[in-house]
Amino acid sequence: MTKTWNIATDLAINSHIPHIPKIACIPGEGPFAHLEKGKAAEFYFDELRKMQEQKQEQDKQKGDRSGKGEGQSSDGDGLPDTFDDHSGWSEQDGDMDNTTNEIAKERLKEAIKQAAEECSKSNNWGSVSAEQRKRIMDSLQTSVDWRKMLRYFVKTSQRCDKSSTVRRINKRFPRIHAGKKVNRIAKIAISIDQSGSVSDAMLALFFSELNNLSAIATFTVIPFDTEVKDSLVYEWKKGTKKAWERVMCGGTDFNAPTKWVNKSGEFDGHIVLTDMCAPKPVPSSVPRMWMTDKENARNPYFKTNEIVVAVGK
Repeated sequence: MTKTWNIATDLAINSHIPHIPKIACIPGEGPFAHLEKGKAAEFYFDELRKMQEQKQEQDKQKGDRSGKGEGQSSDGDGLPDTFDDHSGWSEQDGDMDNTTNEIAKERLKEAIKQAAEECSKSNNWGSVSAEQRKRIMDSLQTSVDWRKMLRYFVKTSQRCDKSSTVRRINKRFPRIHAGKKVNRIAKIAISIDQSGSVSDAMLALFFSELNNLSAIATFTVIPFDTEVKDSLVYEWKKGTKKAWERVMCGGTDFNAPTKWVNKSGEFDGHIVLTDMCAPKPVPSSVPRMWMTDKENARNPYFKTNEIVVAVGK
């Protein structure tokens, strides 16, 4: 039941994330092609239960070759193999479920915030008092844990390579067919704004969390200001620690790292640490997330539908 709910929440969240890797649970894609996008987790949970019941009925009619009890799915739940795998995450499963809920709440807040901003521009708040307006706007401030958000982005940007192996038991046909070995690899580009307006404190805080994230993934670090110098790009290998550093100090051009990542074509996700003080860049070919301080997250230089997370203790 917990697995079914996890998939249902993934479907609800992934409906609103652009350019998400196809390995993830996405309504309208793959085994979930018949599901409509933009629904609540409860809706997807009910649909998944129907899928389970249909699968169990099919197994009952065909005969359960795995030797399990009548009416029970041979894989234990009847759900497809292509779903977001939460096993092996550095956080506990409960914490990650809370993270997806936080993200969903933040997206709801964003929609309400846009409506509130429209009311402010047109001065059409109706009978809402000034005090109540302030409470509404204060309640819409971003509160999602940026460390969990960073981990969530890395994990959902993983791609999956499957291979057959006789050393793993096939869940559907034990000792009849070989099992599957799943290798999950996240190739993430970390572009770090080296312009003088980005504080040392922000760089130090970000590097501190990357040291923790290196336990689950290998990163390519891309320092930039108005350009990207290939000689300064390096790979941060999984399981290693690094001290923060500043290697450039110029202006800011987000096109430089974006074009570098697009041209490479080997990454699953792109994270940009910056103060957001530059024009909007060209589109990214992979999911892109922006990390900045709280002030610039509230008042960015440009508007974007991509994820923007405030870094802070």
